[in-house]
Amino acid sequence: MSKTAVIRCLLSLILAGYIVFALTVAHGMAANELCEGIDVKVNPTPGARNFVTSTEVSALLHEWGLDKVHRPIREIDTQQIEDKLATIDNIEHTVVSRTANHRLNITVTPMQPVARVFETNGHSYYINAQGKKLTANSRFRLDVPVLTGAFDSVRTPVSLLPLVQRISRDSTWNAIVSHIAVEPRTRDVILVPIIRGHVINIGSPAAINDKLARVMLMYHKVLPRKGWNYYDTISVKWAGQVVATRRHKEIPEPLIKFDEQGDASDYEDVNSMLTGAASDTSGVTP
Repeated sequence: MSKTAVIRCLLSLILAGYIVFALTVAHGMAANELCEGIDVKVNPTPGARNFVTSTEVSALLHEWGLDKVHRPIREIDTQQIEDKLATIDNIEHTVVSRTANHRLNITVTPMQPVARVFETNGHSYYINAQGKKLTANSRFRLDVPVLTGAFDSVRTPVSLLPLVQRISRDSTWNAIVSHIAVEPRTRDVILVPIIRGHVINIGSPAAINDKLARVMLMYHKVLPRKGWNYYDTISVKWAGQVVATRRHKEIPEPLIKFDEQGDASDYEDVNSMLTGAASDTSGVTP
């Protein structure tokens, strides 16, 4: 190896050592620098206005003893601040970072509710896409889909969110459905239309596209002939079938019922009507 190459190698090693030393010293000096202040920013989130304010976040930091202004930066545990703020129900996400000018930046994203839940026990709250709850009060009024009924470990509000999203993405069904309910006894999922007079029993949220297609066929082919108030329930919970229950029963209910929902005479074989009307293309949009 030439003398010039050896000198260059030595200079490179010296430079690398100096950089490491300088960074170590700078890091130590920065760690001992005092925090000059805390800046709290709340990201503007559509539909989440007033869910949380910078003043409220600052008050929480003070309450928890985490607003360590004029103390060494190294004493501030940014992860602890993020974890504590994550426990607040109206906060979706928090990022805490240190700045070059010895300040602490806290950026908060308010919770984004995707549905309002009304339980049969009287509890009411909003939920986000992950199921995090935000207790509803007069301060928060949002135009989001509504879920009502009796929920349990199987039929949870979160389990209905794919159905909520499916309906919300469809302009027709979004205009039709008033809210989604869970029947307390059977746990069947019920779509309650804005069109008064009947409800739609889909059983479970599974195979929802097929079920909605069968209901829409009823809307186009049968209800314009029979009347929108003729049936009180349209059920598509069973594969390949549409079962409709008449609102005005012609035969009184017997002492021993056919099942828990009504006598066999309450039901009509609308499948034959749909089949017979298949060739009729003059559907009426509900």
